[in-house]
Formats: sequence, structure tokens, C-alpha cells
Amino acid sequence: QVQLVESGGGLVQAGGSLRLSCVVSGATFTSYAMGWFRQAPGKEREFVGRISRNSFRVAYADSVSGRFTISRDNAKNTVYLQMNSLKPEDTAVYYCAAKYQPIVSIFPAGTDYWGQGTQVTVSS
Repeated sequence: QVQLVESGGGLVQAGGSLRLSCVVSGATFTSYAMGWFRQAPGKEREFVGRISRNSFRVAYADSVSGRFTISRDNAKNTVYLQMNSLKPEDTAVYYCAAKYQPIVSIFPAGTDYWGQGTQVTVSS
């Protein structure tokens, strides 16, 4: 059974930083592209960013580009989301996601598995 467990959320002031972690178990981590999504109260879940299985390709939403960085440690089955220069509008539940990537040259969209989410609150 594939499990994704996020951690690292919390309350931070505007302009501050947080690093989220997501540990994956029950799957061959190096076969999956990983992503981060978020959902604010009353809004739909939205894409934040994603990283390919070998870290060669990374993509971000325009709203976080230049402030957020995704990375992964394949030895630890962990993907990270470093969030800097946080804004109140970044307040949301952040979800880790995994997408099977059988061909390293094809960077797939979509999601096969979700984590349970971690709350990030940015105060003004």
C-alpha cells in the first residue's frame, strides 16, 4: 500500500520560510514523479509544483515561481518543498502527490496517490 506522509506545516509570519517534507512508503520512489498541491478554504485544489523522478525536470505554478523550491532525496524516499517569502495568500493545506513515471524522458502530469495534507498558515 502506497503511503505519502507530509510534515513541516505550521504558522509563520509573512516573509518567513517553511520547509515541507513528504515521505513515501510502499512504492519504488525512484519510479515516481512527485508534486505538491494546495487547497485554501473555499477554493479548489491547485497545482504548486512537481519534480521528475530523476530531478532533471521541475515545474512551478506562476504564483510560487521564484519563492518555492522542490527537491527530492531518492535515498530517503522524500520530497521537499522549500517555501520562502511566504505571503498570507499562501495559506492552505498542502498536499504531496505521486505520479508513476515509467519513461524517464516523459514528465507526466496527473496524480496516482495523495498524502493527507499539512496545514500552512501565513499571518500578515
